[in-house]
Amino acid sequence: MADTGDTTEERLAKVLAEIAEATGEAGRAPGSVELIAVSKTFDAEHIRPALEAGHRIFGENRVQEAQGKWPGLKADYTDCKLHLIGPLQSNKSRDAVALFDVVHTVDRDKIAGALAKEMAAQDRRLKLFVQVNTGEEPQKAGIPPKEAEAFVARCRDHHGLEIAGLMCIPPVEENPGPHFALLKKLADRCGLAELSCGMSADYRIAIEMGATCVRVGSAIFGSRG
Repeated sequence: MADTGDTTEERLAKVLAEIAEATGEAGRAPGSVELIAVSKTFDAEHIRPALEAGHRIFGENRVQEAQGKWPGLKADYTDCKLHLIGPLQSNKSRDAVALFDVVHTVDRDKIAGALAKEMAAQDRRLKLFVQVNTGEEPQKAGIPPKEAEAFVARCRDHHGLEIAGLMCIPPVEENPGPHFALLKKLADRCGLAELSCGMSADYRIAIEMGATCVRVGSAIFGSRG
């Protein structure tokens, strides 16, 4: 979505209103969909207006980038919740557990094991989502759909992790609806209540399909450089 020229506060208010409207149209309870404001590539001063407007849930793609801006922001706004929505390398797990509150991209045993170890070492319990590669795209992270149930079971039984839900990023050239529907089907099979899906262009569809959190960046912060 292009930058409309409105302020960050105005764009945030518009997205929140549209989420509320879509939630009602889907016959779902008010407040049942959480907005993750995706602040990747934007510096702290671009993020502060959203914080000052009262928003407290943000998403970043890279651990190192987040380390450069969020410790200070979290010190000023202590009730923030920071979500890692990009791929996690196992050698960044210590830093991720220290900074983030939620990780959406658990997609292999090495990451599951590293997170389990670090959460125990730091005595921090992060909320975790398993990323599913619903389009089975070779260049994209995520567990294949046919392996999702077994992987969630391993996360629970072998790694001792509590998994909150599933996440997906549909192929950009495809209708996202079937991908969101597949994610919901897999989550139901796994006994998981939460779905992380939907971005600036398709979050209304995701809400209709059962998303419990949507990841919206450009519709709030404007175009990225």
